[in-house]
Amino acid sequence: MIKLGDIFVAKLDDCQKYFQYVADDMTMLNSRVIRVFEEKYPLGSMPDLTEIAQGDIDFYAHTSVKLGIKLGLWDKIGNSPVFGEIDVIFRRSKDYTENNKVKISERWEVWRINEEFRYVGKLKGENRNAEIGLVEPPVGIIHRMKTGEYYGCYPGFE
Repeated sequence: MIKLGDIFVAKLDDCQKYFQYVADDMTMLNSRVIRVFEEKYPLGSMPDLTEIAQGDIDFYAHTSVKLGIKLGLWDKIGNSPVFGEIDVIFRRSKDYTENNKVKISERWEVWRINEEFRYVGKLKGENRNAEIGLVEPPVGIIHRMKTGEYYGCYPGFE
């Protein structure tokens, strides 16, 4: 059973990173929201859960935590309180399609967890720091942990 505060380890090629399940977002298909921590640890290490949960945040994402476990991409290692406020802004482009031809979008919606989508057009101010809010497949989360980017073609902004 997965519950808020659960911490997971993902073994990457030459290190391991951790993430914590921190919220459910009804706005984006009632999906799980995770926060991935910046720190990279040596393979096989087991840092203190509280230390992990208080670490600097690399990114937030929506994903299927259970599917990642089934695929063997990460393992649950314990539970810790969710420290700090979860105040993340997500974004999605109204120009996004599977074979995206739009390189720079000026048709953005933003939202916070469990709040309604808000159309803003061009991204300005704090919205420029918004995370891509699509529900990412677990392999996409691993890819971003490794490279800092998601797979695929998603519009950028100016």
